[in-house]
Amino acid sequence: MTSTSHGGPAVPRDPLYRKVAWRIMPLLLACYVVSFIDRTNVGVAQVRLKADLGFSEGVYGLAVGLFFVGFILFEVPSNMLLARIGARKTLVRIMVSWGVVTFLTVFATTPALFYVARFLLGVAEAGFFPGALFYLAQWFPSARRTRMTALFFLGVPLSGILGPPLSGWIMHTLGGALGLKDWQWLFALEALPPIVLGVLVMLFFQDKPAQARWLSEPEKQAIADDLGADQDRKQAGSKHGGMLRALRDPRVYILGLVSCGCYTLANAVSFWTPLVINSSGVGNVLDIGLLAAIPPVLGMGVMLLVGRHSDRTLERRWHAAGAEFFAAACLIGLSFVSGNPYLVIVLLALMTAAHYSGLTVFYSIPSIYLSGPAAASGIAMVTTMGSLAAATSPALLGWIKTTTGSLDLGLQISAGVVVLGGVILLLGIPASALRENSLGPALTARSGSGR
Repeated sequence: MTSTSHGGPAVPRDPLYRKVAWRIMPLLLACYVVSFIDRTNVGVAQVRLKADLGFSEGVYGLAVGLFFVGFILFEVPSNMLLARIGARKTLVRIMVSWGVVTFLTVFATTPALFYVARFLLGVAEAGFFPGALFYLAQWFPSARRTRMTALFFLGVPLSGILGPPLSGWIMHTLGGALGLKDWQWLFALEALPPIVLGVLVMLFFQDKPAQARWLSEPEKQAIADDLGADQDRKQAGSKHGGMLRALRDPRVYILGLVSCGCYTLANAVSFWTPLVINSSGVGNVLDIGLLAAIPPVLGMGVMLLVGRHSDRTLERRWHAAGAEFFAAACLIGLSFVSGNPYLVIVLLALMTAAHYSGLTVFYSIPSIYLSGPAAASGIAMVTTMGSLAAATSPALLGWIKTTTGSLDLGLQISAGVVVLGGVILLLGIPASALRENSLGPALTARSGSGR
């Protein structure tokens, strides 16, 4: 498809956005992969932390939750800074900071130091996720953005595929070398990639298409026209363009409540999968890492298909809520088959696929609903509210595991929170609020999405 920009030459949209995607998505995806590995590698490390340092499940769960406390406190301030210094410098600051904190975790040999390290990691990483989504909104119109969000979210399954085996290999191979424990080697080596990637972002990213030397002037104008059409659509009937207006919008907080379910499910996938596998009868840390990489393989393919289908149909709510309902059913199933490693892996794979799919579509909704500065602030508020659940659910599951000796009750409670989030989405965000279908064929023609 092509479109003419202000009387200038026609610019084919599909080749243009492929060019943009190939330029920015690989590096942004690599950043997210590394971010998630550094956030969740503690899931593999916990097996040895408990043995070496005597940490209980309660200590581990509280430490995981404290990551999100730091995240909550600094998420909105980080995105306010983003509006001042731009997305590129914000991403660089965040990545270098979390690399340094990951390295310092090597010295976290007591529960108190471990708590501080996880809290500071949350502080360092605060703002990366909404900052990255805001960055995508500066380059892609909404009719293409869910596909780009899905590509970005590939970082979650890729981190699940690469992270646990890599972490297991590091711990299995290097434990004891130079007097360092296996988990210390894990944090030391996995601290380096975010710092390197931060330097690459500074060198190769631009904040907006208008600053990109690798785009021609007609291409820059074409993107500006498409993004301008998005803004016009969002402002038709009511305005959601101001930062304060976004923070006063009750639907932003409804989306925040929905994200509580998303984050509760994310924790079950990211932080407790190794323990669920371990509890099913698998003891070797390398085997745990390899088995934990299986569910993301299925999740990666399903997530891309669901994201593409959501863009083609311009339907967001049921794609997100339906996936969350299915994942909740898998959580409940896991609570009844915990002693069977084969069924555990199958249910973990299905749950992970549903989680990735629902998360991808859900996080396209704030940038579709909001515009301008409100998009960054709204996404930050949504993730901040979700982080409240993320901060409390690991501590709750850790306490339940310590008290009952099993995760079953914790998994069932988590499933209830996930279902509630899906129901709130369907009831609290009407399809008309997203207003994508209001343009119908005109939106399709302008974006050149090929539907």
